[in-house]
Amino acid sequence: MTNETSETGLTQGVAGSAGRTRWFVLALIIAAQFMVVLDIAIVNVALPSIRTDLHFSQENLQWVITAYSILFGGVLMLGGRLADLLGRRLLFVVGLALFTVSSLLDGLAWSAGSLIAFRACQGLGAALVSPAALSILTTTFTEGRERNVALGIWGAAAGSGSAVGVLLGGALTSGFSWPWIFFVNVPVGVLVIALSTFFLRESRAELEDRRFDFSGAVSITGGLVLLVYGMTRAAQHGWGTGETIGLLAGAAVLIVAFFVIESRSHAPLLPLTIFRLRTLTASNVAGLLMGAALFSQFLLLTLYMQEVLHYSAIKTGVAYVGLTLTTIAFSTVAQALVTRVGVRPIMPLGLALSTVALVLFARVPVHGHYFTDLFPPFLISGLGLALAFIPMSIGALTGVQPAEAGVASGLINTSQQVGGAIGVAVAVTIATSFTNRYVDAHVGLSAFSGPALTHGFHIAFYVLAGLAAAGALISALMLESRPAQPELQPTSEAFELEQA
Repeated sequence: MTNETSETGLTQGVAGSAGRTRWFVLALIIAAQFMVVLDIAIVNVALPSIRTDLHFSQENLQWVITAYSILFGGVLMLGGRLADLLGRRLLFVVGLALFTVSSLLDGLAWSAGSLIAFRACQGLGAALVSPAALSILTTTFTEGRERNVALGIWGAAAGSGSAVGVLLGGALTSGFSWPWIFFVNVPVGVLVIALSTFFLRESRAELEDRRFDFSGAVSITGGLVLLVYGMTRAAQHGWGTGETIGLLAGAAVLIVAFFVIESRSHAPLLPLTIFRLRTLTASNVAGLLMGAALFSQFLLLTLYMQEVLHYSAIKTGVAYVGLTLTTIAFSTVAQALVTRVGVRPIMPLGLALSTVALVLFARVPVHGHYFTDLFPPFLISGLGLALAFIPMSIGALTGVQPAEAGVASGLINTSQQVGGAIGVAVAVTIATSFTNRYVDAHVGLSAFSGPALTHGFHIAFYVLAGLAAAGALISALMLESRPAQPELQPTSEAFELEQA
């Protein structure tokens, strides 16, 4: 009896210790992911100061954002597969080290060219960190309630990162100076790297064939980089220019070539059989459309508040507090609902609420008031983001084999980032076009006047609402009521726990 009791106590102690370690792991990867998402938005409000200090031209200033997003969006798929093959902890630490060093160099940049180069390196680091972090979460937490809780916390951090970025960027720029929007990453990055050596276990895919799909990696990375760059060029210089058409055509050729290569490869970068999981496929399609709608929403709202309502950087950031707190508060509710009733009813509801918020934003007046015109749709948007993003993350990983955790993680991140690039390009083009039409129809009115800008924003918001509505419809039709479950395979962690 005594021996049995001792063995039972030992087993419970080991299980409890492993359980506590899992949540430390979650805290580490969420801190890293929060920095990655934060840095997409934190730069926006600091751009005027950066332009003055580093003597940027107005045309080149956008590259402070674009250099980051091109490498981030273009390398995510490659980063996810490298995590599976080389080791998830290794890629996480290497990517975070590159991100942290690049952040330091961003703050020390001495010219426009140096800042753009360091921002590109920072985006590359982010592309290694993000899929590695999500695949660590996937392989650490068991599919079902436990993983859903973890993804709920992950979603709260990732979903609120953009809004917090605007607020923090304004505070640091106003209170100190623009380099501090980059320096703030350094102590966090160093701490997470140091703790990762203690809390993260190495894991990699158990594959019979560990050859690297070089041709697939080159084609998809090149294709995505050209696509994001082409979309950015289209927003700045127009869709009909020869360079834009050439870039988008080149992207299309490379992406098609990638799928042809993958269909014939013995060790594919992206196993096409993964798309047999309907819930995963639907989540990625919805992620593409949601990224297009919501990334653009943040950009247009920031422009509306600063250029039409004349909010300061700090006031613009504070305006997002309602959305941020709502997203955080309802992320827990979202994961609980998904655990109870599944992904299918929740994701379309979240996207439908996002659609409602975008329609309300499309009706904001020239002389708008925060609590009557912006605050209500901010709350609805925050609720929609929580109810869409959390089930989307869960659905994109449902039924995935442990050996393909990095692939699935890279895929959903890529869908959202590429969707964001497409959405921003389309939204900016539409807003600019309809602003110019409004000016042409009203003689003597400036293109920078409140009525002209607001008219362009209205049309763009309606288009974004259409994208969110399409996402709601597609997810309602494609999602499975009972998604396929992965075959249970013993993992190295489970074996170690059993031996203990």
